[in-house]
Amino acid sequence: MVSYRKRGEVWQYEISYKDRDGQYKKLRRSGFRLKSDAELAASKVRTDFVDVRQYRNAELSLADFFERWLKLYKSGSVSDITLRKYTNTLKHIRQIFGDIKLKDLSRSLYQDRINYFAQTHAVRTVSTFHKQIRAALLDALDEHVIIFDPTRKTVITGKSVQPKRKALDYEDWQKLIHNLDSKDQDNLIIYIAAVTGMRYAEILGITPADLDLSSGLLRINKTWDYKYRTGFKKTKNRASIRTIPLDSKTTRILNDYILDHSVAQNTPLFLTDGVAPVSARINKVLTEKLNQLGLPRITFHGLRHTHASVLLYQGVSVLSVSKRLGHSNITTTQSTYLHIIKELEEQDNDKIINILNTL
Repeated sequence: MVSYRKRGEVWQYEISYKDRDGQYKKLRRSGFRLKSDAELAASKVRTDFVDVRQYRNAELSLADFFERWLKLYKSGSVSDITLRKYTNTLKHIRQIFGDIKLKDLSRSLYQDRINYFAQTHAVRTVSTFHKQIRAALLDALDEHVIIFDPTRKTVITGKSVQPKRKALDYEDWQKLIHNLDSKDQDNLIIYIAAVTGMRYAEILGITPADLDLSSGLLRINKTWDYKYRTGFKKTKNRASIRTIPLDSKTTRILNDYILDHSVAQNTPLFLTDGVAPVSARINKVLTEKLNQLGLPRITFHGLRHTHASVLLYQGVSVLSVSKRLGHSNITTTQSTYLHIIKELEEQDNDKIINILNTL
């Protein structure tokens, strides 16, 4: 029901409606010079928003709507790490969009704010930021909170970032390995990553019970939650549950470490008073060691890439490398190391021609 009345020199419209609890509420807007202006505005509200309650939601700022959407659709349904990413997006929304309301969000305004964000962030970061906001706004569109999609055809740009070195070459890999002190816990974690290609959480999940010292085999069937300290966790995927062979030197080093530290059978090797080292600390140790040796800077995860690259260059099949890394399928390995595979393919083509030329 809509009613109109004059308040002083201006007109006001009043729309009566029921909220979700069945309680009657009123939506009032005033300041119209003519009654016809008030009638036009009220008609637009009723036309654009099938349910006047949704108009109330359109009065929310983008930040407040995103926060409400986050609690409704993401809390409890995504991992803690993913939820933290959404929460970080909310923080940026408050900084970039301020108190801009959903009903005032146009395509040009949205693009302007995304461009502003892109001035100080990489393309990948901007793309993720936009993707998460868009997901919330598409739900708002489905619920008739907004009448069009302000994120449609958004152009994503970003700050240019110098590509980082992802892996060491064979000689640098060997130099690093030969200069790590296996008696030092942090150095040993780096060493294991370099010679096995294991993920950080997988390494922290190693217990003496996982090692078959007589045959030099290591069973990888769990990880350790070093971020939230909840203990053992499942592996990343089913393919990550695997058994990998170790060289005799690595087997001996791990056996000596277990004996020196009297590690119980089902206790992770690298806990100190029940706490595992955080990845930032290990990355710092790795950086210091690489600088000391005059080697290129890579991250701890780069050791995994290094291990895979070395194996591929040494002629190990993509299938075997994929299984050793615990990839969910061989396609993941092929796409990740496509540049290496193409380089090796060119070498193979030369070998094929040389063989045929001898006929």
